Amino acid sequence: MRWLIWNLKLWITNFTLFLLKAGEEVLVGGQAVLEGVMMRSPRSYSVAVRKPDGTIAVKKDYLPRADYKSFWRYPVFRGMKTLGQSFTLGIRALKFSSEQMLGGLTDTRSNSSKPREITAGMMAFNVLVALTFFVVLFKLFPLLFASWLQSRFSAFQGHFLFNLADGLMRLGIFLLYIFLVSRIRDIRRIFEYHGAEHKVVFTYEARETLTVANARKYSTFHPRCGTSFLMVVMLISALIYALIPFESLALKLLSRIVLIPVIAGVSYEIIRFAALRDSVMLNWMTRPGLWLQRVTTQEPDDAQLEIAIRALDEALVLEKAELQLAAI
Repeated sequence: MRWLIWNLKLWITNFTLFLLKAGEEVLVGGQAVLEGVMMRSPRSYSVAVRKPDGTIAVKKDYLPRADYKSFWRYPVFRGMKTLGQSFTLGIRALKFSSEQMLGGLTDTRSNSSKPREITAGMMAFNVLVALTFFVVLFKLFPLLFASWLQSRFSAFQGHFLFNLADGLMRLGIFLLYIFLVSRIRDIRRIFEYHGAEHKVVFTYEARETLTVANARKYSTFHPRCGTSFLMVVMLISALIYALIPFESLALKLLSRIVLIPVIAGVSYEIIRFAALRDSVMLNWMTRPGLWLQRVTTQEPDDAQLEIAIRALDEALVLEKAELQLAAI
């Protein structure tokens, strides 16, 4: 039963982090995981997790070097690649944190005292379930709702109102989901680590020493959070879906699934362009995400800030070593 509960918790966590995953190209950033934080720099990453016994477990490694010679360097494609790498790294970090938290659980079926591990197959199945749920919840349900309105009211026969209903339903489902999962204690803990990650990133960007006291004074709301990116994705998806000429429900659903990486890549380019050229535009685009962070980030305690600082410190150690090797 405990293993079943952990699997359910892992699935909810995996799906929630999938929705909130940041999609921007950053110098330093990260994500919250189970009782920990993953921090990444341009060339390395580190995951720090508070184990049940109070000790800190750390996993760190270098990131693959970017390939600037393939078609992945072109606009939209580079966004798709960046988001794919970011998602893969996030899943890797979540797997590590889950294994640390599962250290006290034993396999009762085999009467073994060896802690159960999360295999690659288990994690792949968990991700598959999360992706399937994402398609059903944010692609199929809004389409069914808009189609129902279309069958009842002639005004929804046009593309504009149909896609408006589809987009508003998708946004409503997302906001309701975030509100409901925020009531779960373990998810709320993740949102506290999310706040710790933002505070520590702010501290680093201010070029201050990474200490709990310095991080404490900063906000938990960060404009580059994945929630801001997600709000842009929802807006861009509504605009692109309005251009799709298909009439059948099956073709509309298929096109929405196929276009997921394209929409993500386009949204990435818009955020990147706004960040590089027009801070006013970026502030306008990220404002809804900052509002939503009132739910997805919470004020952390000192122990959680310590974890976020440890994760960033470890990543920066590898970053410095990589730069020294590159200079040789």
